[in-house]
Amino acid sequence: MTPIETLRLLRTLREWRSHERWSRSQIEAHQRAKLAQLRAHAYAHSPFYQDFHRGLQDRPLHELPVLTKAMLMERFDDVVTDRDVRLSDVRTFVVAGGPSARFHERYRVTATSGSSGQPGYFLYSPTEWLTIMASFARGQEWSGATINLLRRRRMATVASISPWHVSSQVAATAQTWWTPSLRLAASDPLESLVARLNVWKPQLLITYASMARLLAGEQLAHRLQIAPEVIFTSSEVLTEETRRRIHAAWGVEPFNQYGATETAEIAAERVGCRRLHFFDDLVVVEAVDEHNRPVPAGTFGARLLVTPLFSQTQPLIRYALDDSVQVAPDSDACGLAFGILGGVQGRVEDTLFMETFAGGRRPVRPLVFNRVMDILPVSGWQVIQGQDETLTVLLSGTQDPALQASVADRLGQSLRQEGIRPPQIIVQVVGRIPQATSGKAPLIKAARP
Repeated sequence: MTPIETLRLLRTLREWRSHERWSRSQIEAHQRAKLAQLRAHAYAHSPFYQDFHRGLQDRPLHELPVLTKAMLMERFDDVVTDRDVRLSDVRTFVVAGGPSARFHERYRVTATSGSSGQPGYFLYSPTEWLTIMASFARGQEWSGATINLLRRRRMATVASISPWHVSSQVAATAQTWWTPSLRLAASDPLESLVARLNVWKPQLLITYASMARLLAGEQLAHRLQIAPEVIFTSSEVLTEETRRRIHAAWGVEPFNQYGATETAEIAAERVGCRRLHFFDDLVVVEAVDEHNRPVPAGTFGARLLVTPLFSQTQPLIRYALDDSVQVAPDSDACGLAFGILGGVQGRVEDTLFMETFAGGRRPVRPLVFNRVMDILPVSGWQVIQGQDETLTVLLSGTQDPALQASVADRLGQSLRQEGIRPPQIIVQVVGRIPQATSGKAPLIKAARP
């Protein structure tokens, strides 16, 4: 970041701190005003929204249709509000250019991995990218790791190093004198990660939850010897056992964060109460069922609808994220009136549907697996449902035959308690849990044809 960009970032954070003193009614008034500005801009400059919201321009947000990634990419040229932007040109730019370049000498381009079927491309103007950066900085600030221009703190990010992944671009942008940064691919061999981290000795560690668990195991085995002051986890479900293991390794609890390429940070834990607070001044969130109807607070939805209030280049109004999220029924923790994220069960696309004793099929909550798997003395685990509905359970960090033999029985019992007819369960020991190309290792997944 340039000195001018840094000053703008600090000024933005200072302004946002004043938002943290708002009442709930002030937050909602801010959301209404920003949403009205966003919609007016979209209706004036986006042919897609002129058509998509035709006759609904004066209707409240919850009555508007839902935007999916498939729809967004199919109508990309009409969604964006810059009439000179074309998806074909964006794709050519991504193939030929580098992340330090700017599309049309103006826009930053990020991309999703395409793991759900097709990649998504997202453009940010300089002002919007500053908001993205400030949202990540706020998440760190809420942990107590405030930006200090007089103190250097080494940061290590172990995640995707794809140049178009939002985490890579944020880490590259955040590279400054006071925050020198090491970026490592979570998909690299564990021995290599340990060796490089031992040399770098980061004070700030940012990684996936599954990778944090692996690194904690290496620390407890004395192969990894670092002393991070603050640890941030994101992109995967952070289980209580993983949280305990991290604390056992480094004496600090991780700070969980929840975000997406499309929105940047959506929620982050605060040091005062250790709860995930939504960034209500930046994004409107709606937990809904499979028919896009709101679910009661305290209930997990089938998906999350997000409306970033700052994205005018590529407006995302009621954009669907396939995450099962619970909005907590309470608020005002830490004296903050922002809403609270009560829990994240994971991506809906990896929900397992299984046969019941009563007949028919229904989704099985991750808790049914977590309550068995998360207390096992292993370094990692994964449950995979095959196309024939067989469950394959992968375990790493154990050679205990008795443990392996008992896992299938425990899982079967857990499924029966929920009225689920247990399928064949196969337990395998592996050297390391398989990862996606990004380096993520989801706990529960369904095999796809």
